[in-house]
Amino acid sequence: MDLNLSGKRALITGASRGIGAAIAEVLAEEGCDLDLAARSGPDLKKLAAQLGTDYGVNVDVHVVDLRQSHELDRFAAAVPVPDILINNAGDIPGGPLAAVDEQTWRHAWELKVFGYINLTRHLYTRMKTRGHGVIINNIGASGEGTDANYIAGSTGNAALMTFTRALGGRSLADGIRVLGVNPGPVATDRILTLMKAQARARFGDEDRHSELTAIFPLGRAATPREIADLIAFLASDRSAYTTGAVFTIDGGVSAAGL
Repeated sequence: MDLNLSGKRALITGASRGIGAAIAEVLAEEGCDLDLAARSGPDLKKLAAQLGTDYGVNVDVHVVDLRQSHELDRFAAAVPVPDILINNAGDIPGGPLAAVDEQTWRHAWELKVFGYINLTRHLYTRMKTRGHGVIINNIGASGEGTDANYIAGSTGNAALMTFTRALGGRSLADGIRVLGVNPGPVATDRILTLMKAQARARFGDEDRHSELTAIFPLGRAATPREIADLIAFLASDRSAYTTGAVFTIDGGVSAAGL
């Protein structure tokens, strides 16, 4: 299926690895020029060079810490207004309430929760002036399933789900679609860190994390590419009548109430 994305420009945050890098590759395959943002300059530059060589697209790199409001403001004002914004940066730690102190909680939310909201605030205004745009928030299924052992992330994700639905419910009047994607566990370095934290909380032993992943549907986590493919479709005109919706991709875990 041709997604008709060739020639469009996409901005992806948290693009240096994991799901963000997978999204960048899928959109490059579809012919999108890219702005890639993250804190890791060497990883971004390596990915940009690879994508430019493999797919012949223009890729610009932006080394920025989006949890710093002055950096986010400056970046949002300077970057070309994208056709597609993918909010993806986040590093909320696992753990129950007693294990996540206020400083840790606020630090995590500055990047993911407020980072998504504030970058959207800036670029929505510019998209509205131009008359079109797509904003996709990569959120997380714990926002609907709720997990006491991932309480900072579960609570933050629930907030972003509501933000996405509230904004997206009216955004077509401005020519903009706002959508969310809720991945369940995805096979990245981050999921290993979270599974170890959950194993410590449940079993008192992080080395038992494989007991948690074994119960996933099909006995595995999703691949980053499986998440990226859905995001690419939602970003395309093939999905032109979708907005204010959050799509879950977790192998049925949330639907089963697991």
